[in-house]
Amino acid sequence: MRALTLLLLFVTLCSFGQTEMPSEVYPLIVQYEADRGSLERFYFVQGTQERRDRLIQFYKDYLTRLQQLPFESFSTGGKVDYIMMKRIFENEQGLLAQEEKEATQVSKLTAYANPVYEIEKKRRRGLHLKSDEVAQQLNDIKKSVQGAMQKLPQEPNVTAALANRAASIIGGQQAALKSVYDFYDGYDPQFTWWVKRPYQQLDSVLTKYANALKAKIDPATRPKDDGSGIIGNPIGREELLRLLQLDMIPYSPEELVNIANKEFAWCDTELLKASREMGFGDNWKAAQEKVKQAYVPEGYQPEAMLKLYDESIAFLKKNDLLTIPPIAEETWRMRMMPPRQQLISPFFLGGEVLQIAYPTDVMDHEAKLMSMRGNNPHFSRATVHHELIAGHHLQGFMNNRHKTYRHYRTPFWTEGWALYWELVLWDMNFPRGPEDKIGMLFWRMHRCARIIFSLNYHLGKWTPQQCIDFLVDRVGFERANAEAEVRRSFTANYGPLYQLAYMTGGFQFYALKKELVDSGKMTYKQFHDAVLRENSMPVEMVRAILTNQPLTRDFKTSWKFYK
Repeated sequence: MRALTLLLLFVTLCSFGQTEMPSEVYPLIVQYEADRGSLERFYFVQGTQERRDRLIQFYKDYLTRLQQLPFESFSTGGKVDYIMMKRIFENEQGLLAQEEKEATQVSKLTAYANPVYEIEKKRRRGLHLKSDEVAQQLNDIKKSVQGAMQKLPQEPNVTAALANRAASIIGGQQAALKSVYDFYDGYDPQFTWWVKRPYQQLDSVLTKYANALKAKIDPATRPKDDGSGIIGNPIGREELLRLLQLDMIPYSPEELVNIANKEFAWCDTELLKASREMGFGDNWKAAQEKVKQAYVPEGYQPEAMLKLYDESIAFLKKNDLLTIPPIAEETWRMRMMPPRQQLISPFFLGGEVLQIAYPTDVMDHEAKLMSMRGNNPHFSRATVHHELIAGHHLQGFMNNRHKTYRHYRTPFWTEGWALYWELVLWDMNFPRGPEDKIGMLFWRMHRCARIIFSLNYHLGKWTPQQCIDFLVDRVGFERANAEAEVRRSFTANYGPLYQLAYMTGGFQFYALKKELVDSGKMTYKQFHDAVLRENSMPVEMVRAILTNQPLTRDFKTSWKFYK
């Protein structure tokens, strides 16, 4: 069996081209991904001690295996994979330790659940259950939960983090109950006869209990509605610093805000130049308003987007900026974005599918006009390449075909790369006139604003309404679009660093371009192709590979990329 495994691995390695050879850590990564999937599918009930203990041991074992590898003899790519896997294992250990701590703190509130977990363990192996006993157990648990709910008003308030942890544990209990019920229902007539009602009643009570716990959040830790209706979860400076280190950004939140303000000043200067060129003097908002009025009629936005895409592709090819695989160019698709989704994403989104935001007949009159004005061709021309080629569509296409074992996802690579193209195309005179420049500057100011408002929000300095007003007053957003942008930033399952990753990651790639392309060491095409063939990872690790940086086992981020 071992011989067969080695043979298959050899065949796999031989299938890679010379520049596509996987690193020395590849076999461990493949095994890790498969083992993790097996364990997470088996221990699927969130919040259990059993699951936590097994995963803690799992990451400890893999970290030990990793540390036994001969790091010093590895290629730079192998050292990068070592560093990235070490980061993953240690981060997962930290998250599990935090879960353990919080689960212990709320254990009094969820102590009734052990019988649920024991029943689910029996279900895993298909053991026959004594249905009347199960029904009694579920009924007893229901009474325990109801009793806990009655006592809840007398219990001290909890932090938002602990309330969410308790609710997550309860969600795991409900998943375990559903697993048991779905397995035996109908296949064991006695089970259905005895357990149906107790199961339904307990599930309903658990839902109410989870909601009641969320209502027990200490007001001091509960995000407040400032009138915007947007209630997020500011994480604070300490967590921001931890996440920045995790993504290898060696700057503090305050330093990043200063960088954004410096870039904003550059945008202001360029915006006034474009405004004067259009005949509006220093009244850039009037110039921007004229650009917004250039929107296309209803029903014609998809054709307008295709025209912009064709212009973008022609520019990339004319300047030989990167390799564009024919199938990537052939297979991107379009989709019209539903009105409800536009409340979160007021502009188009990309990837293999270009999702176009434009008004429909169900929208209010003012909402229609704001959507059309905010998606005018001059604004959109600046970002079609961001969403399709050479941005998100090409990124996904290449990620699926090159070094696919690297699952080091970070928005600083994903959004930073797409944003980088906006910087490069500006330098290469992609905008045809002042109107296009205003369109490109809108997005550049937008990305500066994202750094400023998202960090100020998470530092506890700004409210969502202040963020909205900042986008309207400082960038020129339509108010509905600004509300959607802030709602997306704080309530739409994006990580706390996601919005600041656009411009920050873009500057990382821009600095690397200066180091390799502007110095004459690589052409644009060589540089861009090389980046895409390494797959997603923190940009400092891309730099390490392309410039053959010396690396150590205990690598810490240090690259100050902004000058």
